[in-house]
Amino acid sequence: MKHYWFIFQGDMLLLETTAHDTYRVPCADMPPVDPSPGTTIHDIGLLDDIGVKAFATTTHEPQPGFEFMPLRASYNHLPLAHYLKAGKCREIIHWDNGTRYCGACGTPLEPMTEISKRCPKCGREAWPQLNIAVIVLIRKADEVLLVQAKNFRRNYFGLVAGFVETGETLEQAVQREVMEETRLTITNLKYFASQPWPYPCNLMVGFTADYAGGEVALQSEELSKGGWFTKDNLPQIPEKLSIARKLIDSWIEQQQHPTPIRHETGH
Repeated sequence: MKHYWFIFQGDMLLLETTAHDTYRVPCADMPPVDPSPGTTIHDIGLLDDIGVKAFATTTHEPQPGFEFMPLRASYNHLPLAHYLKAGKCREIIHWDNGTRYCGACGTPLEPMTEISKRCPKCGREAWPQLNIAVIVLIRKADEVLLVQAKNFRRNYFGLVAGFVETGETLEQAVQREVMEETRLTITNLKYFASQPWPYPCNLMVGFTADYAGGEVALQSEELSKGGWFTKDNLPQIPEKLSIARKLIDSWIEQQQHPTPIRHETGH
């Protein structure tokens, strides 16, 4: 029976090369790389009505016709559904590798389901955990606030973002991160969209907001640059796969095609 095989070497995904320099996830009866003895092969549901299996390998040199590609880069070469499934497979592998022993008593955990384990000694259960992060696009008239984080891998500007802390709502997290990173206050905070971010196990929750007050004062520990930009003088912005880019693209579209103001008329 054929399966899609999502095989990872670290954060590198094994893809089959096809004609015209295109790529696809291997789909065959058997995997193109033999799993090492003791390797866990995970069943990760269905994709296109075909079963999905995933495992980690230490192989660096696959057979001809296959190559490893960074998961992030695969976004540009795979159908969206396949990229998203690859992200989930990577997260399950990451979770499995990090939960071999009980966090309470150190006993080896036993699998209950594909996404849960249980300690046979104390009964403690382990499930995949998501780190929740918020990200916000802040508008001021025809400008948008863009910042450059010190941990960005490339020389681009993004949006204010940060992880949700224990005991706070998503909205409180946005307001706190904006104040901590820029010393600004915001208003009209609205939900935009969310996005799985499997690098390795995050969920990004996007918002839009309007500037309310303050002068930009960047948090030097995390941000290197930042300021207000119009759509005509934007710096380099994030790549298409990120929710930051989706927020920025949506703002640009609104700037180019603003919603007309509707005036009430009497009769």
